Amino acid sequence: MAQRSWEILESACYSCKKCRLWEMRTHVVIGKGNRNADILFVGEGPGEQEDLQGEPFVGPAGKLLDKMLASVGLSLEQAYIANVVKCRPPGNRDPHDDEKEACLNYLRYQLLLIRPKIIVCLGRVAAQSIISPTFRITKERGQWIERKGYHIIATYHPSALLRDETKKRPAWEDMKTIRAKWDEITTNGGQKE
Repeated sequence: MAQRSWEILESACYSCKKCRLWEMRTHVVIGKGNRNADILFVGEGPGEQEDLQGEPFVGPAGKLLDKMLASVGLSLEQAYIANVVKCRPPGNRDPHDDEKEACLNYLRYQLLLIRPKIIVCLGRVAAQSIISPTFRITKERGQWIERKGYHIIATYHPSALLRDETKKRPAWEDMKTIRAKWDEITTNGGQKE
């Protein structure tokens, strides 16, 4: 049944024409990782390499995210990675509000299928889409909120760390906090079956 549900999601995404981004895409980028993960990482949208390869976080930011996960003993075996929008905005610009709105139901469906315990918003766009439209990444990152049974936190997007080295230390602290929350949840509540 779960496999069939993923097929429904993928079919809907691949044929989607709800916003103008479909006209420019090479590939729809749905997500990758453990579909039964306790941790869901959400970025803003695919970049050039992701659009070309059809997978999220495969460019330089993806390589950095892999290193960040490894630094706290996590990998894609324990996590799933998705984006707010499934098609690349031109020139890697921020997705427009109507583009985010067109894709948010796909992300909501992914949440229902994966049932993560922790959602990590990577960057301002993801945090404003999931936590609050007024979210300020510099001031509010690293703070947990609980909503609808999810533990939600935001940290800097790996691409921001590539542009600004001073953000690496706070992002590292956030990753340690995320790992500690994962340990707490999986120890106390057990992993999903």
